[in-house]
Amino acid sequence: MYRFLLTPRWWGINVFVLLAIPFCVFMGSWQLSRFEARVDDHRDAKAHAESARTDPARPLAELLPVDKATSGKQATATGRYGSQLLVPDRELDGRNGFYVLTLLRVDGGRALPVVRGWLPGRADAAKVPAAPTGEVTVTGALQASEQPGDDGVSARGGLPAGQTAAISAASLVNLVPYELYDAWITLDTAGPGMTAVPAKAAADTGLDLKAFQNLGYTGEWFVFAGFVVFMWFRLLRREAESARDARLGILPEEPALTGAAAVTGPPTVAGASDRAQDEASTPVR
Repeated sequence: MYRFLLTPRWWGINVFVLLAIPFCVFMGSWQLSRFEARVDDHRDAKAHAESARTDPARPLAELLPVDKATSGKQATATGRYGSQLLVPDRELDGRNGFYVLTLLRVDGGRALPVVRGWLPGRADAAKVPAAPTGEVTVTGALQASEQPGDDGVSARGGLPAGQTAAISAASLVNLVPYELYDAWITLDTAGPGMTAVPAKAAADTGLDLKAFQNLGYTGEWFVFAGFVVFMWFRLLRREAESARDARLGILPEEPALTGAAAVTGPPTVAGASDRAQDEASTPVR
């Protein structure tokens, strides 16, 4: 009954199934491992954030460049405040407002972006308290440069003078006349009248949309594997039933004739010839 499995057609089907199922299982397992890695990163990031708040502050130079290990660590820098910019459309505790970003010029002339605090409402330089004058030492959480499109980071352009959408060297290079660090810090203690901005977790360490996409893809790949098995068994069953019917001589029935055709049957050649002779002998009136 199953000799059809040795035909070239079924050889192709079987090879496809034998390759498709392991591939789907492998891809599903890989997507699941990606989700589990993001869960582990999220857990490590929370533990890292807890330790970062209690670890003693270290000089900025010791923590650069910023990575997952140094993001959120307490950093100190000494210098003088220079240019100041506003970062609009930033939410804090469910309210919309803006960051106050002031450039700290350290030894060597390079500038470190420092978020001195957050204020509610529309970005307005008149609301911002003046930055301290003279040499200051700041302490805050070290952060990696932002990228437009990240959580809370606007990608729109055309902002008024004195404003920037993202806190990054790439965004600030044309706005300030300083060489910039590819990092920034948010102060632990905000300036007068402002609210301190909490540090963000390092990129790709949270249970964000990408993590749950990995989990969804995991389910999809395993469903694909099950669908391949289901379709193979369905084709096998149909082919086996057809082979059994052919062996038993069971053929599809011809459609039955109805009406006049069932009584007289189809016209024969002889009948058609007789009618033609009758029509020829009939006088035309």
